Amino acid sequence: MDKFSIQNIQKIDLLSSELEFEKASSLFLQLRVLEKEDESYRPIRNHLRNLIEDYEKNNWADEDGITDSQIKESDLAEALVEAENEFYHKRKELIKIKLKEAGLNQTDLAKILGHRKGYMSELINGLRPFSKEDLVVINRLFKIKLEDLIPTFIKQERASHIKRTLSTISNNKIRLTKKDFDLKMA
Repeated sequence: MDKFSIQNIQKIDLLSSELEFEKASSLFLQLRVLEKEDESYRPIRNHLRNLIEDYEKNNWADEDGITDSQIKESDLAEALVEAENEFYHKRKELIKIKLKEAGLNQTDLAKILGHRKGYMSELINGLRPFSKEDLVVINRLFKIKLEDLIPTFIKQERASHIKRTLSTISNNKIRLTKKDFDLKMA
């Protein structure tokens, strides 16, 4: 379950890391456009604003107390969220191109997948995760490679755990490239 999927935002009580802060900030900006079309996003966006303001007040208000480690963590979180956003944007554009080539639109795809129009918009914009089945259907209908549909990001904690664990296993013949589990690419 993705903590920052649109249906889970209201359940978040506080942001506990730079990565969560960056995700919340990014989502806050994305929802600005959707809120203009649908006012039901306003409470979600207001909740995000409060979470962001609280995090900034608790972690960035004291300029003298900001550490190099904190700045490094912030930079890494920003790079991760930027990579995720870039993936979702490319996927969205690829799906739109394939829809146009097929003489369809987003509403048609929503009907095919059995979703309502607003829900489809959230999926396309990366605000909700597509189900595995939806992605397989899109793959088969439009011949889009699965690696262009399924994000391959690995959470920081998981990537660190894997790297640590592999280093402790004897007879381990797995050799990772820097990109495999580099947290900047995770």
